[in-house]
Amino acid sequence: MEKIFIENKLGEKIAILIDKAVKPAGLAFIAHGLGDNKDSLHIQKIAEIFLNNNYSVVRFDTRNTFGESAGKFEDATVTNYLEDLEEVINWSKKQDFFISPFILCGHSIGSMTAAVYAEKHPQEVKALAPFSAVVNAELSKEQYSPEELKNWQDSGWLVEDWDGREIRLKYAYWQSKMKYDLLPAVDKLTMPVLLVVGENDHCTLPRHQKILFDRLSGEKEFHIIKDAPHTFRSEKNLQELQIILDNWLKTLN
Repeated sequence: MEKIFIENKLGEKIAILIDKAVKPAGLAFIAHGLGDNKDSLHIQKIAEIFLNNNYSVVRFDTRNTFGESAGKFEDATVTNYLEDLEEVINWSKKQDFFISPFILCGHSIGSMTAAVYAEKHPQEVKALAPFSAVVNAELSKEQYSPEELKNWQDSGWLVEDWDGREIRLKYAYWQSKMKYDLLPAVDKLTMPVLLVVGENDHCTLPRHQKILFDRLSGEKEFHIIKDAPHTFRSEKNLQELQIILDNWLKTLN
């Protein structure tokens, strides 16, 4: 494993981890979700399966998350997550481990950015694995009451408790989310796609994933992990996620 720090065009630091397969069958990029990072357990478990299938793996901390890259969580936007994915891919294109077409995998907002990239550059993407994917802001509204959304807009802040940690997120995050929607250009996603979501996901509901799944025209799979929340954390849920991903990768080889 190799850790690299690169800088974007603004001179802001982005932390990257590269796991190189001995005899690589391909390359995979993994994009984490809001507030997670390259070292989050579910991101590590996803990376393990790619490596076990002889894929070199690139994972990274976006700016404005709880990781080693620049910025503060409160300033996170979907745009900065997408820009950082693009920055990492463009940097990787100049490295000796780069292989194209590559696989894009993500979780939550990371899934949205992976899918947006695949819609913009379908010729570069061998396959797409968006887990617990954010489809668009309209569907994401179901996560909040109208009063919560109005207070977020009026006050400029969302304040929540995440497992004992108070987080504060600016309304700019929601404004940026409203700029992205996977459905209008879904016809670009003709590569194999693997959708996975937790049965008890309250953020990116299984019903949301089914809407996206039904609009896909290429090879596709959809799995719901029983009793799993939005982020896969338990050993049982993570093992099931790994089995699903492992089986799917073997269909691509």
